[in-house]
Amino acid sequence: MAVTIRGKGVISGIAVGKIMLAGQNLDGYLVDYKPESLEAETAKAEAALTAVADILSESVERMQKNEDQKEQAAIMEAHRMMVQDPSLHDSIIEQLQETKSAPQAILKAADANASIFEAMDDEYFKARAVDLRDVGKRVAKYVLGVKEPEIGDEKVVLCGQEVEPSVIAGMPTEQIAGVLLGAGSTTAHAVIIAKARAIPTVVGLGDKLEAIADGDHVIVDGETGEVLINPSEAEQASYNEKIKKQQEMAAYYASLKDLPAVTTDGVKTELCANIGSHMDVDNALTYGAEGVGLFRSEFVFMGREDIPNEEDQFKAYKEAIEKCQGRLCVIRTMDIGGDKPLPYLNIPKEENPFLGYRAVRISLQRKDLFLPQLKAILRAGVYGKAAIMVPMVINVAEFKKVKELIEEAKLELNHEDKKYSDSVQVGIMVETPAAAVMTPILAKYVDFFSIGTNDLVQYTLAVDRGNASISYLYNHFNPAVLRLIQRTITSAKENGKWAGMCGEMASDPNAAVLLMAMGINELSMSAPSIPRVKEKLRNISSIKAKEILADVMKMEDGDEIKAYLSKVL
Repeated sequence: MAVTIRGKGVISGIAVGKIMLAGQNLDGYLVDYKPESLEAETAKAEAALTAVADILSESVERMQKNEDQKEQAAIMEAHRMMVQDPSLHDSIIEQLQETKSAPQAILKAADANASIFEAMDDEYFKARAVDLRDVGKRVAKYVLGVKEPEIGDEKVVLCGQEVEPSVIAGMPTEQIAGVLLGAGSTTAHAVIIAKARAIPTVVGLGDKLEAIADGDHVIVDGETGEVLINPSEAEQASYNEKIKKQQEMAAYYASLKDLPAVTTDGVKTELCANIGSHMDVDNALTYGAEGVGLFRSEFVFMGREDIPNEEDQFKAYKEAIEKCQGRLCVIRTMDIGGDKPLPYLNIPKEENPFLGYRAVRISLQRKDLFLPQLKAILRAGVYGKAAIMVPMVINVAEFKKVKELIEEAKLELNHEDKKYSDSVQVGIMVETPAAAVMTPILAKYVDFFSIGTNDLVQYTLAVDRGNASISYLYNHFNPAVLRLIQRTITSAKENGKWAGMCGEMASDPNAAVLLMAMGINELSMSAPSIPRVKEKLRNISSIKAKEILADVMKMEDGDEIKAYLSKVL
């Protein structure tokens, strides 16, 4: 009998393979390294930065030629940009004064930069810390002359507390059976690359990884999060049937790519993607995304020494809008604040960052930040179909002030003789109970609503979504949340506006049925979730969905609703 451990399955599928421990420890190499003069070490560090940037450029070029590797190419391109970021170079030079060793200085500089991201509450940006450390390790390995691990004929399951994204991206898909991570992030680039390649992945294994040795044979169930270590022949045979079904389902999902998310009686819901940068658009389209429902523009502001100027932002937004090929691209204005600090903003530490100085509250007080962003989006709108989405709005006065600043941005653009689009829609994220309650009034002023359920759920239920001890209370099917969502959608419809959703709830197929029945126009989610949601919507009638919704709205408990939906759907 196999030893069985369990984590959180994040990419479904069955993987069978031999464990390859990843995330090499460089301690031994660092002990053996003999530094030379400060000038020589500086030259080695700078040569390594250049060489690794060139290697990454070659990888990006190779991957871009393969339609299935567009997302890996985008992530490796992000790594190349990190390697060539002047702030990393300057930080290495600074660390060299202290360490006098090129590899040590590179690792310390990458770690210091990574710590900035790690301090953030936003999981997406927190996960970028792994990328920075990966980049540092890669450059340090170049100086140390460390080669990547060799792979034999057998398929491998990569395993480690954190597996560097470059390790996965640098290996052929057919050689990787699965990925096991001790860390729990579902937005780490290692997970994103695995998702793009449909590699079964389990995260959050923590100390349980100690039960696994290099070379062990394992079966990984990416659906349940189960990992069987050294299974018997009988156990392996029982999984073969699951593998066959998995292959059939993958082919079925691929066949849905170009089909609309339309119910059996003709009600259509637009399915869009949430992205973190313009580089994510190509991958989203391969999953059948009908546009971008959330471009997290704060990515443009992160990992820099200073505020990105209007031109830098314009280029990033323009590229995303062009890649959408006439489909809508909704750009959220920067959602920066106490939980996502930027060194150059000097925002003081706060007791309650989620309730503090963030998002639109900063934008309205810092015209030096907000006006260049508005001007950049308006200019980029010339190249396709764009929308501006404002986060954390709690009242009408805030939105009116935003509209005034948009008019001011247009006046400046006219004065500077720069082209801009006059048809850019302006809406808000409904992520506070205040905004949801006020939607009948707000609907008179906005072009659209997009419901941000991640925050709406935690604010409505007073449940910190990052607190494991109360995570059982965090439930997007809670009747209070459902009523606020229904109120928002109804307010939009009654005022001739459209309503969408860009929170995690949008990627839940059962929730999608309820939302469609409520009359939602658009659902935006991580791109790999699109086929599952589409499949669910294409196999139900709107009449049946409305009957289910009527039953649900009579229920008093979120867990009861969740169980009922699992049963009937």
